[in-house]
Amino acid sequence: MGFYSLSEILLLTAAAIAIDWIVGDPKWPTHPVIWIGRLIRLLEGKLRAKEQLQGRSPAAIKASGVCLTVLTLLASFGIMWLIIAAADWIHPWLGNAASAWFISTTIAVKGLGQAAMLVYRPLVSGNLADARKYVGYIVGRDTDRLSEEEASRATVETVAENTVDAFVSPILFALIGGAPLAMLYRAANTLDSMVGYRNEKYADFGWCSARTDDVLNYIPARITGLLLSLSALLQRGMSGTRAWRSIRQFARLHPSPNSGIPESAVAGALGIELGGLNYYFGQPSERARMGWPLRKLEAADILHATRLLYLTSILIMAGVLIVWYFVH
Repeated sequence: MGFYSLSEILLLTAAAIAIDWIVGDPKWPTHPVIWIGRLIRLLEGKLRAKEQLQGRSPAAIKASGVCLTVLTLLASFGIMWLIIAAADWIHPWLGNAASAWFISTTIAVKGLGQAAMLVYRPLVSGNLADARKYVGYIVGRDTDRLSEEEASRATVETVAENTVDAFVSPILFALIGGAPLAMLYRAANTLDSMVGYRNEKYADFGWCSARTDDVLNYIPARITGLLLSLSALLQRGMSGTRAWRSIRQFARLHPSPNSGIPESAVAGALGIELGGLNYYFGQPSERARMGWPLRKLEAADILHATRLLYLTSILIMAGVLIVWYFVH
């Protein structure tokens, strides 16, 4: 646990969840993810320039990508460890405050909910142009021709998938290793979002980053499936049983080993179908369809998915506090 006992790390993690619920993504000081992104771009430039990736074998390009992943993760963990150590050396209360704050910056329940609402509000007011614009902030697909149903689907899918990336995974890593390990996870996730693409530029160079993110999310994604099913069970008008059945039937159809679990869980819980035809840079891409279309997907499903996100965070907060009570 580094500088803290199990009891302390549980309490600090609970405090971090509360900070995120109240504050969300900080505007100042600069968010740690921005600094991680700058480090990734710096290292990528150095590795590509030094190794002259053009014309090299796929294995050599993959080796450079491995260096990028390892250096980014070590730097993120090490710098965070030093900051917490310095704060704790000055005063234990300062160390506690720094730990809770930095853990809170690795999660984004409030930020994800706010991003979803930016799409929901113009959709319900009939302003499809603004809804498309805000969908473009949170997805990688083409958004200029999305219908209201497609904009709603894209947002629900993003909220579902990021219930893992933006909350459950970093919280689980924080519980294991405090702020340093939570920041290491956030660095891995940022690497995946920046270089983990299966295109000509990054298929080899980003291979290690993408696989690392898959490995780190493997267990948290499955825990998230259970939590989303339980959350649906506690919500009127949703079905926890159908969410679990949907995971078992549809999750494996998704190209990602992890993303299909929360997406199929939300689809089953709401009685809608997620997945289908998307466009990327003008090219059609048929994604696995998950869930049973018991009704037409609508803008209100953005609210339902966001409620599942928040209820999942409440369940984890409750679990953390219950364990803290018994070990304190």
